[in-house]
Amino acid sequence: MLNEELLTYLLTFTTWDIVLLAVAGALWCYLMYYAIRYLGAVSRRKRTKPAAQDVEAKPLPGVSVVVCARNEGEHLEAYLQSLLSQDYPEYEVIVVNDGSQDDTRDVLDRYCRQYDRLHTTFVPAGARVISTKKLGLTLAAKSARYDYLLLTDADCRPESNQWIREMMAPFAQAGIEVVLGYGGYFYEPGMVNRLTRYQTLYSGLQYMGAALCGHPYMGVGRNLAYSKSLFFRSGGFSDTIHLRSGDDDLFVNKVATAKNTAVVTSRESITWSESKHTWHEWLVQRRRHLSVSPAYRWQTKLWLAVEPVVRGLWYISLILMGVFAHPITWVAALLLALVRGITLAVVINRGAHTLGEHRFNPWRLWWYDLSMPVLTLSLMNGQGQKNPTW
Repeated sequence: MLNEELLTYLLTFTTWDIVLLAVAGALWCYLMYYAIRYLGAVSRRKRTKPAAQDVEAKPLPGVSVVVCARNEGEHLEAYLQSLLSQDYPEYEVIVVNDGSQDDTRDVLDRYCRQYDRLHTTFVPAGARVISTKKLGLTLAAKSARYDYLLLTDADCRPESNQWIREMMAPFAQAGIEVVLGYGGYFYEPGMVNRLTRYQTLYSGLQYMGAALCGHPYMGVGRNLAYSKSLFFRSGGFSDTIHLRSGDDDLFVNKVATAKNTAVVTSRESITWSESKHTWHEWLVQRRRHLSVSPAYRWQTKLWLAVEPVVRGLWYISLILMGVFAHPITWVAALLLALVRGITLAVVINRGAHTLGEHRFNPWRLWWYDLSMPVLTLSLMNGQGQKNPTW
């Protein structure tokens, strides 16, 4: 008798139970689709041999490597050599001195005496623009002798001396005018570094995956290339000069299309930077990155907003299923959460392996997955705070 009553109870669903299970299932399907299609695109991509090994490749075009530097004497001393010793037939390095007050100029003068391919320019003192970096990049583009611009930062070190070759190889294809690369951060112990590397990896899998799926929407200035003609034909930074940031992602958001954009994921194409070391520095950097998101195209803003909203609703549905719903829905919630957690860990860690990153503990990934949308929302609500000029 007791078993019959228990069985009857277990098989009796209320309308609330059915609706909640259906909603949770629909949200789960979208999150699984997003993770596999977009976040997994980088690791799914068919591996190709490095451009350096492609003996039948077309002649590679000349390129101007552009670096903006403000008080970066220490980093230029450490990393400029890696840019000047690339295995590439025809290139120059242009460093823009953006009002540095340290020994940046002395370091550049010393390197200029050693390398003919190194050239420098500067942002005029007292320039009345909000973003002197955009002005500096424009000046460098005007002075560049080659038809392609390859951007990186003063604190970046390429993974290998094949970096330029890897980033320039896609331009041999007809119609390609934008090449997106990955810029990671050096591994260091500590929570700030771990969170920085996770956010950078997730963002990289997101924007590179979207581009591989035919929807390019951003790039990072630590590793980005485009044609000089595209830069001037599109008006450069004329429509975003009033914004402090956005010299990389907003420009790509404006000009990149499915037909003119390529993605490079080889290990030799990656650049590495030093991450922030304190929570305050990390928060300022994160807020600066988010400050330009309202200026994205509306299609991009919609696409970027859907996933975190669905993710938030998904976690809310799990809580409701655990607190108010039928016991069988508890089991369903646990199974759905387990499958998604395993899928997310596999997708992100496979992407980390592809891009040369350290892998992440699955439990940490679950915590980041839950907390990052909340943190991002809180930072976007605090946009009114003063941001640095870069």
